[in-house]
Amino acid sequence: MIIDISDLGSIISGLGTAVVAIFFLLIVLSTAIKVVPEYRRIVLFRLGRLVGSRGPGIVFIMPFIDRAMTVDLRILTLDVPVQEVITKDNVAIKVNAVVYFRVLEPSKSVVEVENYIVATSQLAQTTLRSVVGSVELDEVLSSREKINQELQKIIDDRTDPWGIKVSAVEVKELELPEGMKRAMARQAEAERERRAKIIAAEGELQAAEKLSEAARKMEASPITLQLRYLQTIREISGERNTTTFFPIPVDLIKPFVDKLTGGEKSA
Repeated sequence: MIIDISDLGSIISGLGTAVVAIFFLLIVLSTAIKVVPEYRRIVLFRLGRLVGSRGPGIVFIMPFIDRAMTVDLRILTLDVPVQEVITKDNVAIKVNAVVYFRVLEPSKSVVEVENYIVATSQLAQTTLRSVVGSVELDEVLSSREKINQELQKIIDDRTDPWGIKVSAVEVKELELPEGMKRAMARQAEAERERRAKIIAAEGELQAAEKLSEAARKMEASPITLQLRYLQTIREISGERNTTTFFPIPVDLIKPFVDKLTGGEKSA
C-alpha cells in the first residue's frame, strides 16, 4: 500500500489535533470534577450568584462559569492575644483566652462576612476586654467559669448570622501587677492569722468548758480530787527522780486549819 506524503501529513495533523483535543478535554474534566472530603464543603457561585454548598463526595462544576470556594467544617482553635484590661475596681491586668468554634452554614460564612476567622478573632478580643472590664478583680479570680460562659454566649450570638457556632471560650492566663501580687499575699497572710487566732480562741473556750464541767464533778465527789492529786504525783515522779513526794490527806490537817482560823476570828 502506497501512502502519499500529502496524506501522511494530513494524518499526522489529524492525530495532533486529536491529542490536543483530548488534552484539553482532560483539563476541562479535571476542573469540572471535585472530590470533597467529609470535613469540607464547597460553596458554589454560578455567574456571580450563590448556588449553595456541595459535598461531600464528587461534585461537578461548570468550568469558566462556576466558581467554588472551600470551607472547612472542623473545630478551629483561635488564640486570642494578650489584652490589657482595667477592671471595675480600677486594677490593670493582662488576660488572654482561647476560642473554639466551627462553621455550621458554609454559605453564610462566605457571603455574610469577608473573612470569618479574622472577624471572629477581632470580636473575641473586644468581647474579652468588655466582659473582664465590667467585673471586679476578685470576681475575675474566683468566678472564671462564669466569665467563660458569658464570653461564649456573647460571641456565639454575634457570630450566629455568619453561620459560626462558638462551642467554648476559656480564659487561659491572668497577669497581675507586682504591687497587686504583694497586696494579695499580705491579705492572704492576714486571713490565715485571723483564722489561727479564731481557732486558738475556740480551743481555749472548749478547754474552759471542760474544766468547768470537771470542777462541778469534783465538787459533787471530793474523792476525785484526791485521785487526781495522786495521778499528778505519779506523772511528776520518774525513774531517775531523787525527789520523793508524800501525799498528805486534806482531812488530816483540816482540824488544825479550822482551829487556827477560829482563833484568829475570836481574836
